[in-house]
This record gives sequence, C-alpha cells and structure tokens, in this order.
Amino acid sequence: MTEPSGRRERKKAATRQKIADTALRLFLERGYDAVGIRDVAAEADVAVTTLFSHFASKEALVFEQDEDFERRLTRAVTGRAPHEPIVPALRREIHALVRHCTGDGAAPVWRMIVESPALRDYEESMRLRHAESLATAIADDPDLSRTVTACRAIARFVIDAYALAREAADPEAAVDEVFAMIEAAWEVTSASSAPAGGGPRPVKTPSAAATQRG
Repeated sequence: MTEPSGRRERKKAATRQKIADTALRLFLERGYDAVGIRDVAAEADVAVTTLFSHFASKEALVFEQDEDFERRLTRAVTGRAPHEPIVPALRREIHALVRHCTGDGAAPVWRMIVESPALRDYEESMRLRHAESLATAIADDPDLSRTVTACRAIARFVIDAYALAREAADPEAAVDEVFAMIEAAWEVTSASSAPAGGGPRPVKTPSAAATQRG
C-alpha cells in the first residue's frame, strides 16, 4: 500500500528536525570540530546517506532553517497586499526573524558560529544568497520599478539589518533604527527602470522563483 504523500512529507520533516536537533546538541556538548557527520547520524539513528539527503554539508546542520528564512524574505515582497509599501513589509519580517534568532538558548549557538571559521564562511555565503534572492523578488515586482542596482543594494541593507540587530543589546530598537535608514535610501532611489546595459539581473534561486506572485 502506498503511503499518502502528506504522511510521507510529515515523516521527512520529522526526520530532518530530529537530525538537526541531534547535531546541534552534540555540537554544543562536545564542540563543533569534535563532532563528525557519522557521530550525528549514529546519535540520530539514521544512515549517513539519509542525513545527506536532508543536509548537504556539516555546516548546513547548524543553519537548518536557511531555506525557510530565504522563502520568508522573498514572500515578504511577493506575498504582501497589492500596493503595500515594501519597506514596512520587510521590516515586519526582519523583526520576526530577529525575535526567532535571539530567543532563549540562542547565545551559545551564535558563540559557536563566531568561533568557527567554517561556520562564519557558511553564514556569509548564506547571507549573500539570501540577498540575491530578495533582490530578484524586488526587481521582478512591477509596482516597485527600481534599477537592478537599487534592488540589490536595498536587499543587502535588509540582510545586514538582520545581522546587526541580532548582535545588538536591544534587537527590536536596532531593527527600527536600521530600517529608518533603509526607508530613506529607498525613497531617494530612482523610480525609473534600469538603463540599457545596466548589468545583469540578479540570478533567480529556486525558492525565490517558486514564491513569486502569478
């Protein structure tokens, strides 16, 4: 008998979460460098091949909500109400992400990331990818009509707002402070379309393309 697709998806999601939770616990208990992929798989009671079917690398185990965060950022643009201003929509999403990442128990995780060159490099590449996906969503919105350069700049400012607020003593106030500057920058950008020969558009990522409005 074929297992219903909904049940299969729930089981896959539960397995993925179990692997991620197990990995994070081991990393915090023993140190990131002291734990290998096989250690995580054995502790989670899954095959190494199963682990790699959910996570492409050891670093990805630490950032297990990477793809969800990327989808949420692009959906803040593509899923907002018609003619809703973009900056308030993005500010709400960054507030939500910052609250999630500064909750109880988050400090040891970020300390581990800061202390690991491999994790710092992974986070930097992740942030750049998120910024490109967000820039694509902004550039593809016909109601916004900014140049590609403006879209990419604003997207990077938004991603940096998240990183800066996460490290601030008062994350909520930091988000609002940075977004006041983003709002001002957005207002002074040209509303004209990109000039001919103005450079390539941001490359669409699958998650960005999948969340675009029809």
